[in-house]
Amino acid sequence: MKIKRLQRKSEVKIGKAGMHTLLILLALLVWWPLWCMAMGALMPLDELRVYLGPIFGGEGYAFWPFIPAFPTLQPLVELLLDTPQFFVMFWNTCKLVLPVVLGQLIVGAPAAWVFSRFKFKGKKLLFTLYIVLMLMPFQVTMVSSYLVANAIGTLNTHWAVILPAIFSAFPVFIMAKGFDAVPFAMLEAAAIDGANPWQIFLYIGLPLGRPGILSALVLGFLENWNAIEQPMIFLKDKSLWPLSLYLPDIAQDNLGLAMVSSLLMLAPAVLVFRFGQKYLELGIQAGGMKE
Repeated sequence: MKIKRLQRKSEVKIGKAGMHTLLILLALLVWWPLWCMAMGALMPLDELRVYLGPIFGGEGYAFWPFIPAFPTLQPLVELLLDTPQFFVMFWNTCKLVLPVVLGQLIVGAPAAWVFSRFKFKGKKLLFTLYIVLMLMPFQVTMVSSYLVANAIGTLNTHWAVILPAIFSAFPVFIMAKGFDAVPFAMLEAAAIDGANPWQIFLYIGLPLGRPGILSALVLGFLENWNAIEQPMIFLKDKSLWPLSLYLPDIAQDNLGLAMVSSLLMLAPAVLVFRFGQKYLELGIQAGGMKE
């Protein structure tokens, strides 16, 4: 019996070790493109051309080293000191994303609270309509959005991208699922104590529904930070473009700048996801819980 138990324990250990090895390999596959981009940001232009030459139809080696042979900070210095367009596009991205996130909080949170905690005629039909709108890709609503932006005079301005994103249905759906986890008994007790609906929403709904709210805002930030189609359609003037549209132009002129600018553009999204990961998990858990 002891021999069989030892055999079972050894089999379990071997199985765990194999699973851990597989997970490590999968993690390395995910991180390898990021590592290549980080190392490419430290490579001089001549070395990049050698390794990426075959990709662009030139001469070189179809090989990517683990670390650069001659690391340098020249691409970073050139981007920060000699490329003012990067800062203009970075600021344009901030001017697009931050109002969208703030607007989704101001508009989406009250709407989600109403869907979650109020009963009114046509509620299910209206929420179903929200879900249908959420499932529609941008290509379906692109023409109508363009016509509306042209009619109200926001075309070729940042508002043409900001306003549709503020009234997106996806944040409302995520926040409503987070508000569903707020106990009804607590709301009834607050109402008995004399709190009005706005006070209940501000002092009970928002604090207890914070996981769903923050998860929706994190996802909204990531989506709009990397948006390509909306700015490309609505912004004709290149001076209004965000970084997501500016990076392809950099790649055509200087591979080193393209690597560094891609890395710097990725940094805010990684930081937001890193600090918002906990709230994403809590939002998913809260959406799956029932009172």
